[in-house]
Amino acid sequence: MSQTRSGGLPRRLGLWSSVALVIGITIGSGIFRSPAGIARLVPSPTLMLGLWVFGGVITLCGALSLAELAAALPETGGFYAYLREGWGRMPAFLFGWSQLVLIRASALGGIAVAFGDYFLRSIGVDPVTHYAAARGLSAAAIAFAAGVNIVGVNLGAAIVGVSTVAKFSALAVLVVAALLLGGAHGASWSHLTTPSEAPVGVGSLGLALVSVLWAYDGFGDLSFAGGEVKEPQRNLPRAIIIGTLAIIGIYVSTNVAYLYVIPIAQVGRSPLVAADTMLALFGQAGVVLVSVFVMISSFSSLNGSMLASPRIFFAMADDGLFFRSIAKVHPRFKTPHVAILLAAVLGMALVLSRSFEALTNTFVLAIWPFYAGAVAAIFRLRRIRPDLPRPYRVVGYPIVPAVFVAAVVWFVVNAAINDTFNTSVTFALILAGIPVYFLAFAGSRRSAML
Repeated sequence: MSQTRSGGLPRRLGLWSSVALVIGITIGSGIFRSPAGIARLVPSPTLMLGLWVFGGVITLCGALSLAELAAALPETGGFYAYLREGWGRMPAFLFGWSQLVLIRASALGGIAVAFGDYFLRSIGVDPVTHYAAARGLSAAAIAFAAGVNIVGVNLGAAIVGVSTVAKFSALAVLVVAALLLGGAHGASWSHLTTPSEAPVGVGSLGLALVSVLWAYDGFGDLSFAGGEVKEPQRNLPRAIIIGTLAIIGIYVSTNVAYLYVIPIAQVGRSPLVAADTMLALFGQAGVVLVSVFVMISSFSSLNGSMLASPRIFFAMADDGLFFRSIAKVHPRFKTPHVAILLAAVLGMALVLSRSFEALTNTFVLAIWPFYAGAVAAIFRLRRIRPDLPRPYRVVGYPIVPAVFVAAVVWFVVNAAINDTFNTSVTFALILAGIPVYFLAFAGSRRSAML
């Protein structure tokens, strides 16, 4: 197969646009919503910070591994292409199927929920008591992001780029303000060393890690638009690694700031922890300020996800593994508009029907096993395709990709043991794609769909 196929989409994204996409997609709702759930599961500040570091290490191992695949196979579809080349058409189809029935809708919904909740908080309205309004705003945000990305990839990338600077700066301001001003508002370093009142089990650590990985997810989404990145062999690995390192640094620093200002027990009761941190430092003006920035952050991530993820459906259709209409490129805007609309409709349906925690847990349990499968393909591709051009080779091979795969296997097994029902439903929906594949697409080939 061609290593340069991009399905007719022009290459318009440079290095720094690509770095901004990695950061912009990743820093969304997780760092602002997940700490509460993590603190409830792991009521130890030391262990909580350790989980954020551990999640960062896992993510970095995945990013370093993904960089090799992205440089060797710079195609639209990202993980879909890596699974297809490494393991064949059915695993690749299952990845796309799970995107359709579970993953993308859950991701867009989870990000949009944070946008709607913080929007209401910024104008002094409680999103809990005005649930319908919050969800309506969330659905509207998805629709608007879809429209922006249909108009053009450059516009979508520009919005992500501008808002990425804003939200990265906002997190930096929160961290600096907490460390410089927190002492005068009841903050204490002892908050970071408070022992847990009860032992923390391995099962709780594993479930909390799922929430941590939701916040880190996005490190590989740039690869979905790999067919539109300029000089992809050079820019894709650089953007993925630079973006991931920046994210780890700001995430760990932000959690230190949260715990310095607010005791962990209070963090566990604070679904809008960034707003409550700024409330402690600056009063209601701080709440409004950070809520506006979180709205920007969430919309940026939503917009970036809407830019990148529909390329999976586009690549599948272009490959003969999905309906031909999904592969249509808009005659004027040169974007996969049908795929974008499909992703938007699915996301709007779920955002109106499920909670933030349910959306994010489903997303992580559904997609990270595919990440592990894609990374594991490195081992097979090095064996069966030794002549494949590899402008970048993963540092620390084979240990780095093996650590990533092992970590994903561990938290999935832990979830199956400690959250059996939801995990079983998630994997049942994914495996339901097997008969769909054999009935509708097993005999199809890309050439037949052109």
